[in-house]
Amino acid sequence: MCGRARCTLRPEDVPRASHRHGVSTRFLHLDRYRPSYNVAPGSYIPVLRRDSEVVGDGGVTVECMKWGLVPSFTKKTDKPDFFKMFNARSESVDEKPSFRRLLPKNRCLVAVDGFYEWKKEGSKKQPYYIHFKDGRPLVFAALFDSWHNSGGETLYTFTILTTCSSSSLKWLHDRMPVILGDKDSVDTWLDDPTTQKLKPLLTPYENSDLVWYPVTSAIGKLSFDGPECIQQIPLKSSQNSLISKFFSTAEKLDKETKSAYVKEEPTVEEVDEEKDRSNEAKNLGFQKIVNAEPVLEDNSAVASSHLESVKSEVVQGNANGEGKSTKETGESNDIIPTETETQGHGFTTIEELKQLEHQQEAVEDKPGNENQKTCQTKKEGDLEFSKNSSGKSGTKRDYEVFSAEKPLKQGKKQGKGNKANKIKKSNETQSTLHFFFDGK
Repeated sequence: MCGRARCTLRPEDVPRASHRHGVSTRFLHLDRYRPSYNVAPGSYIPVLRRDSEVVGDGGVTVECMKWGLVPSFTKKTDKPDFFKMFNARSESVDEKPSFRRLLPKNRCLVAVDGFYEWKKEGSKKQPYYIHFKDGRPLVFAALFDSWHNSGGETLYTFTILTTCSSSSLKWLHDRMPVILGDKDSVDTWLDDPTTQKLKPLLTPYENSDLVWYPVTSAIGKLSFDGPECIQQIPLKSSQNSLISKFFSTAEKLDKETKSAYVKEEPTVEEVDEEKDRSNEAKNLGFQKIVNAEPVLEDNSAVASSHLESVKSEVVQGNANGEGKSTKETGESNDIIPTETETQGHGFTTIEELKQLEHQQEAVEDKPGNENQKTCQTKKEGDLEFSKNSSGKSGTKRDYEVFSAEKPLKQGKKQGKGNKANKIKKSNETQSTLHFFFDGK
């Protein structure tokens, strides 16, 4: 579980972090220690343990040990594997022979700045850096042992105890190191001769001062070291989740909007009701139109009787010598009622008819009028003449001459002789016209 850590503390900071400042302290093998942001099993870390050889009560020793327990019963010729037991489960620590024999006298403390844990996200893993909010060191409960190799060298190694994850870190991993957060827990773990009081200490750390944030995945390489290891990075997965959340929300809103405009299919009864309402509306509209139209009566009989009465009055007036206001034309002997007598009867007098006729003749006399009448074409020899007449007597007749020769095409360039030919043709046309009028 806890396979990477940051340990940049000074050796003298370890007793202070373990609440052992002011007591006799011995430092061993400090030349092996290398502060690092990326400490892995097999590296040397300062470890605080009890030491009976130290003069004074409660004396301790800070010794550099390798992370990754190598039991003392390991064969001298075996190659040590530091990754095999770099963690020990606190629930079974008093059961396994490798750890059970270490509980009475080989308890120790490991102080670090923080540790790393990986969160599984599909096929990938995202590392997080976990530390105290105020920056103080974390103190882990640990066990140590010594092993003698074939060369006669004594090697001190340790393992960090783990427990189930706290409620705030369950989302990240199911295990976490045993953190001793106060002086009482540290004193009990180091000084208590019995193991009965140790079980309550091996519990998850639930205080809220433990914080974390994501870091680069390059921390997985043992060669990667430096302040870049603990630099916080933005999570791509969270950005993708925000984007996907945005689009899912937009899609949901789009569906809700569409559903608001989609009408349900009407039933048969609703269709019949709608038809009845439309027919009723049409009938009401038709009745309104009929009521609004005025009643038209047949007044043809009244008009004819009124006309007969007017004629009889005019004849009677002429018989009695009252026809002074009437006028007679030179072309007809019919008697027409005067304007004063026909007012209100809708008749037109002879004077008005003549005025209309003169106006019509004036319009017809205008050249280019569309009302001009074209007379039939007369033939004189090989020439055709078309007579245009306005229909008015006494007006001069105009004649149009159609020549048998083809006219020149438009756009064709004329040569030097074309000008003479043009003059000649115009003279011939004039002579033909003179001949025609002379003949007439």
